[in-house]
Amino acid sequence: MSGSRGCCDEKQETQVEGGLYVEEGQCDSGIGSIRSLPGQPGEGEPRSPGVRVTPLEKDPPRTLGKEEEEEDALEAEGRLDSSYGSSSLIEALQGLGEPEEEEEDAAPKGLSQQQLEAALTYISEDGDTLLHLAVIHCVPAVALCCIAQLPREVLEIQNDLFQTPLHLAVYLEQLSMVQALILKGVSRALQDRNGNTPLHLACEQQSLECTRQLLQELAASESTEPDRTPQDLHLHLQNWHGLTCLHISTMKGNLQLMALLLRSGANINVQEGTSGKTPLHLAVERHDRAAVGYLLRKGAQVDAQMYNGCTPLHLAVGRKDAAVAGLLCHSGADTLLRNMEDETAQDLADGNDDLLALLPFDDLKISGKPVVCSD
Repeated sequence: MSGSRGCCDEKQETQVEGGLYVEEGQCDSGIGSIRSLPGQPGEGEPRSPGVRVTPLEKDPPRTLGKEEEEEDALEAEGRLDSSYGSSSLIEALQGLGEPEEEEEDAAPKGLSQQQLEAALTYISEDGDTLLHLAVIHCVPAVALCCIAQLPREVLEIQNDLFQTPLHLAVYLEQLSMVQALILKGVSRALQDRNGNTPLHLACEQQSLECTRQLLQELAASESTEPDRTPQDLHLHLQNWHGLTCLHISTMKGNLQLMALLLRSGANINVQEGTSGKTPLHLAVERHDRAAVGYLLRKGAQVDAQMYNGCTPLHLAVGRKDAAVAGLLCHSGADTLLRNMEDETAQDLADGNDDLLALLPFDDLKISGKPVVCSD
């Protein structure tokens, strides 16, 4: 088959009577073949990879030798090897998404049940199923047909980039396919090559609608596993950079996404996996006063410490952000907490009068100067 497959990629032009040129052996194994195949099929006949355009006057029939017959058979076999990409099969699959007027169990016209099963279970050299390709090329009729026909395990197949069809549908913001996959009960916890779940991607894209779809209660869906709990939404699952969805939405400064995640049960003090920063630490790093104020109002721990012992106040003072430092101090931040370098926020103020005004050393003063307690 490897030798015969090459004939699908080579194009030869043959001139027939009337000056017409015909491309022979044209075959495409991708969804793009809907647009790539030229011409229209004959009336009443489905198009197939073996169709040839014949001249108006046929030449006398020629008797083929045994070797020529074997070569033609191998060539035909090679063309049909990727038959799911032919226009006849794509058109038949597109028809599956439309209501049937006659028999419900009847296979599409011109497509046998065996061919249908082969198409639905096709996997490309990149690990993409027909559903992956239908999502990528925005062919909802084929995608919805696959979702309706295939079991959940097949709908969760990951390609070579570890993307499921749900990852792609979220990334491309195809809401109808996202909803159909969720109603089918596919897992929302599978991670791609970067460790991102579909919810991570929705937050990265700042797609509020996709996030709402992914956070909806499973009880309202037609899940095949009704015993799943909201914990399966994996709000606290980290990607390979150690970030949860709340971390990502905070880094984007999207208060609507942050509010939606918190209402759905996200931990406001969750630490990212590399340095232990909470969403409040990240908001302080971005000098995002709105996000800092929002998190503090929602109950974020003002003195949460990273793995190195730094609090949000350490970060604000170290970045000489007096406005954010003031918000933290007014929310009760402890100015005397020490990090692993044995530094307090005052130590990091480095003579900045605006910051020192917010960080009094002690109430005890001698000759108008604050007293510093040493070890």
